[in-house]
Amino acid sequence: GDYSCTFTYSAQGGTNEQWQMNVGVSEDNLLFSCSVWRPQGKSYLFFTQFKAEVKGAKIEHAMAYSQAAVGAQSDIPLKQEEFEITETTVSHREGKFRFELSKLMIVAKTPRDEL
Repeated sequence: GDYSCTFTYSAQGGTNEQWQMNVGVSEDNLLFSCSVWRPQGKSYLFFTQFKAEVKGAKIEHAMAYSQAAVGAQSDIPLKQEEFEITETTVSHREGKFRFELSKLMIVAKTPRDEL
């Protein structure tokens, strides 16, 4: 529809890692979500940078994880200082990011037509 999510990154290592990306809009069209993750849990890629950008909506909530949940293990969030969130992007923070990323989730609010 009117919304998009773009994930750009630069990484080294890792062989044949399977990643997934999901985008969706809530039934009432008020929320747009975008997720990028490795279903196998931890990624062995050495991420030097990453950036997810949404168009057509403003980020309400976002979280990045060094490890995605698998089996009995839970998601392990990145430390707050490792990444930054603006109205439309989530990206690594130069000098603070520790090169690990396995999952990124964004929930954005879509512009509502005022009556």
